Amino acid sequence: MSGAASRAVRVHVPSTSANLGPGFDTLGIALAYGDDLTAVTRPEAGATVAVTGVGAGEVPTDASNLVVRSAAHVYERLGRELPGLNVEATNRIPHGRGMGSSGSAIVAGVMIAAGLLASDPDAPVELTEAQLLAFATELEGHPDNVAPALFGGLTIAWSTEAGPQFKRLLVHRGVAPLVLVPSFTMSTELARSLQPEQVPHEDAVFNVSRSALLIAALTQSPELLMQATEDRLHQDYRGDAMPATRDLIRELRAAGHPAVVSGAGPSILVLSPGPAERQAAADLVAQAHPDWRVLLLAVDTKGATVEEIPA
Repeated sequence: MSGAASRAVRVHVPSTSANLGPGFDTLGIALAYGDDLTAVTRPEAGATVAVTGVGAGEVPTDASNLVVRSAAHVYERLGRELPGLNVEATNRIPHGRGMGSSGSAIVAGVMIAAGLLASDPDAPVELTEAQLLAFATELEGHPDNVAPALFGGLTIAWSTEAGPQFKRLLVHRGVAPLVLVPSFTMSTELARSLQPEQVPHEDAVFNVSRSALLIAALTQSPELLMQATEDRLHQDYRGDAMPATRDLIRELRAAGHPAVVSGAGPSILVLSPGPAERQAAADLVAQAHPDWRVLLLAVDTKGATVEEIPA
């Protein structure tokens, strides 16, 4: 990098909610509430990360930061060396709350790498969607969060021998997401450890039917969202580890609101069939549970973006 002109990119990455009730490890949705980052190359090796907002004073500010490690992974997979970087991150996605913060950080790093590689004056590289998803999944371990973060909208993600795959779908304009964020956190690893290795046959069939119905509800028939968000594979098993989440979901569903655990929790996602229903759910929580943060969000339709900017 000595003597090379600095280059800079700006990245935006949305938050996500995975599972959506019955679609365990398969379905995810991008939400219009995300992190913004800029990365500028520098002659010196290594990296600095300046964080504003969520995670400031908590996350690493050097090359061990997940964003930088993810960018380095892309370069390494292509047989290249990541240039020195100065990264500035404005973070909004809550950490440890089930809104895909780790997946979004990984996607941010992958997109920084993609932007810098595309603008490399000596050997430019344009990464494909398949490569972006593969690199992000290698780091995250599964594609259900990184797919919507990368591509936006509602995504179905699955794995094959050829690598992770995805299908992006447009969400019906009537669907109005509401995210409820508590003050406490939940470890994804702990949440996964609470699930049994095997489940009853009838529960598996139940979730297959609800997952299929959920695709129809989110894309064509929002009035079916209450039935479509029923689950027997993961939420009940995790409930005792986050009783406040479990109890509020029960309260919301008893009042007719399609509430589910957002990702591994402890946040709650309400997939309301319209803005009036969403407002009613938000009012219920604001009045009865003022310690929960209420986020009325839109579906992010673009996914992660990267643009070259003046250094």
